[in-house]
Amino acid sequence: MKLDLQKRLAAEIMKIGRSRVWIDPNSNEEVSKAITRQDVRNLIQQKVIQEKPEFGISRGRARLLHEQRKKGRRKGQGQRKGAKGARTPGKETWMNKVRALRRTLNHLRKDEELTNKQYFELYKKIKGNFFRNVGHLKIYVEKLKA
Repeated sequence: MKLDLQKRLAAEIMKIGRSRVWIDPNSNEEVSKAITRQDVRNLIQQKVIQEKPEFGISRGRARLLHEQRKKGRRKGQGQRKGAKGARTPGKETWMNKVRALRRTLNHLRKDEELTNKQYFELYKKIKGNFFRNVGHLKIYVEKLKA
Protein backbone atom coordinates (compact mmCIF):
# COMPACT_ATOMS: atom_id res chain seq x y z
CA MET A 1 0.00 0.00 0.00
CA LYS A 2 1.35 3.39 -0.97
CA LEU A 3 1.31 5.85 1.92
CA ASP A 4 3.61 8.50 0.42
CA LEU A 5 1.06 11.32 0.69
CA GLN A 6 0.26 10.52 4.31
CA LYS A 7 3.95 10.23 5.16
CA ARG A 8 4.70 13.59 3.52
CA LEU A 9 1.82 15.33 5.27
CA ALA A 10 2.78 13.83 8.64
CA ALA A 11 6.40 14.96 8.14
CA GLU A 12 5.28 18.50 7.38
CA ILE A 13 2.88 18.60 10.33
CA MET A 14 5.45 17.22 12.82
CA LYS A 15 8.22 19.32 11.24
CA ILE A 16 10.57 16.36 10.73
CA GLY A 17 12.01 14.46 7.77
CA ARG A 18 10.04 11.72 5.98
CA SER A 19 12.49 9.05 7.14
CA ARG A 20 11.54 9.79 10.78
CA VAL A 21 7.82 9.21 10.29
CA TRP A 22 6.60 5.85 11.64
CA ILE A 23 3.25 4.50 10.51
CA ASP A 24 1.73 1.58 12.43
CA PRO A 25 1.82 -1.38 10.02
CA ASN A 26 -1.35 -2.86 11.55
CA SER A 27 -3.44 0.16 10.61
CA ASN A 28 -2.42 0.71 6.98
CA GLU A 29 -6.04 0.62 5.83
CA GLU A 30 -7.01 3.41 8.21
CA VAL A 31 -4.01 5.52 7.22
CA SER A 32 -4.63 5.13 3.49
CA LYS A 33 -8.11 6.68 3.96
CA ALA A 34 -6.59 9.80 5.54
CA ILE A 35 -6.41 12.30 2.70
CA THR A 36 -6.51 15.72 4.38
CA ARG A 37 -4.07 17.25 6.83
CA GLN A 38 -6.75 17.13 9.52
CA ASP A 39 -7.13 13.37 9.04
CA VAL A 40 -3.37 12.95 9.44
CA ARG A 41 -3.40 15.18 12.56
CA ASN A 42 -6.06 12.94 14.08
CA LEU A 43 -3.95 9.85 13.34
CA ILE A 44 -0.95 11.52 15.01
CA GLN A 45 -3.09 12.19 18.10
CA GLN A 46 -4.22 8.55 18.10
CA LYS A 47 -0.53 7.50 17.96
CA VAL A 48 -1.09 5.60 14.71
CA ILE A 49 1.51 7.86 13.13
CA GLN A 50 4.51 8.59 15.35
CA GLU A 51 7.86 10.33 15.28
CA LYS A 52 10.95 8.09 15.28
CA PRO A 53 13.72 9.18 17.66
CA GLU A 54 16.55 11.24 16.25
CA PHE A 55 19.85 9.40 16.36
CA GLY A 56 23.27 11.00 16.17
CA ILE A 57 26.69 9.65 15.36
CA SER A 58 28.05 7.15 17.87
CA ARG A 59 31.12 8.22 19.85
CA GLY A 60 32.00 4.61 20.68
CA ARG A 61 34.79 4.34 18.12
CA ALA A 62 36.13 7.78 19.04
CA ARG A 63 36.29 6.81 22.72
CA LEU A 64 38.18 3.64 21.87
CA LEU A 65 40.73 5.62 19.81
CA HIS A 66 41.10 8.13 22.63
CA GLU A 67 41.88 5.33 25.10
CA GLN A 68 44.48 3.93 22.70
CA ARG A 69 46.15 7.32 22.31
CA LYS A 70 46.24 7.76 26.09
CA LYS A 71 48.22 4.51 26.26
CA GLY A 72 50.65 5.91 23.68
CA ARG A 73 49.43 3.91 20.69
CA ARG A 74 48.71 5.49 17.27
CA LYS A 75 51.37 8.14 17.68
CA GLY A 76 53.73 6.81 15.01
CA GLN A 77 55.07 8.51 11.92
CA GLY A 78 52.03 7.61 9.83
CA GLN A 79 49.63 9.32 12.24
CA ARG A 80 51.44 12.65 12.36
CA LYS A 81 50.37 15.75 10.50
CA GLY A 82 52.37 18.89 11.07
CA ALA A 83 56.01 19.44 11.89
CA LYS A 84 57.59 18.74 15.27
CA GLY A 85 57.41 22.44 16.10
CA ALA A 86 53.72 22.54 15.25
CA ARG A 87 52.81 19.56 17.42
CA THR A 88 54.61 20.96 20.47
CA PRO A 89 55.72 24.55 19.89
CA GLY A 90 59.29 25.50 20.68
CA LYS A 91 58.18 27.86 23.43
CA GLU A 92 56.24 25.09 25.16
CA THR A 93 59.27 22.76 24.99
CA TRP A 94 61.42 25.54 26.43
CA MET A 95 58.96 26.26 29.24
CA ASN A 96 58.79 22.59 30.24
CA LYS A 97 62.57 22.29 30.25
CA VAL A 98 63.21 25.50 32.21
CA ARG A 99 60.52 24.70 34.78
CA ALA A 100 61.98 21.24 35.36
CA LEU A 101 65.48 22.69 35.74
CA ARG A 102 64.36 25.41 38.15
CA ARG A 103 62.38 22.90 40.20
CA THR A 104 65.49 20.70 40.49
CA LEU A 105 67.59 23.73 41.38
CA ASN A 106 65.18 24.65 44.20
CA HIS A 107 65.35 21.11 45.59
CA LEU A 108 69.14 21.25 45.54
CA ARG A 109 69.11 24.55 47.44
CA LYS A 110 66.61 23.25 50.01
CA ASP A 111 68.72 20.14 50.59
CA GLU A 112 71.65 22.54 51.16
CA GLU A 113 73.72 21.03 48.37
CA LEU A 114 74.21 24.54 46.94
CA THR A 115 75.10 27.90 48.44
CA ASN A 116 73.02 30.93 47.56
CA LYS A 117 75.81 32.23 45.34
CA GLN A 118 76.00 28.94 43.43
CA TYR A 119 72.21 28.84 43.17
CA PHE A 120 71.97 32.22 41.47
CA GLU A 121 74.89 31.43 39.21
CA LEU A 122 73.17 28.23 38.04
CA TYR A 123 69.82 30.04 37.80
CA LYS A 124 71.33 32.44 35.28
CA LYS A 125 72.92 29.57 33.36
CA ILE A 126 69.50 27.91 33.12
CA LYS A 127 68.03 31.15 31.79
CA GLY A 128 70.84 31.34 29.25
CA ASN A 129 70.04 27.81 27.98
CA PHE A 130 73.33 26.36 29.21
CA PHE A 131 71.85 23.02 30.33
CA ARG A 132 70.34 20.47 27.95
CA ASN A 133 68.22 18.74 30.61
CA VAL A 134 67.98 17.88 34.31
CA GLY A 135 70.60 15.16 33.98
CA HIS A 136 73.07 17.65 32.53
CA LEU A 137 72.40 20.02 35.44
CA LYS A 138 73.02 17.26 38.01
CA ILE A 139 76.33 16.29 36.38
CA TYR A 140 77.37 19.95 36.44
CA VAL A 141 76.47 20.24 40.15
CA GLU A 142 78.49 17.08 40.94
CA LYS A 143 81.53 18.66 39.24
CA LEU A 144 80.97 21.89 41.21
CA LYS A 145 81.10 19.97 44.51
CA ALA A 146 84.29 18.13 43.51
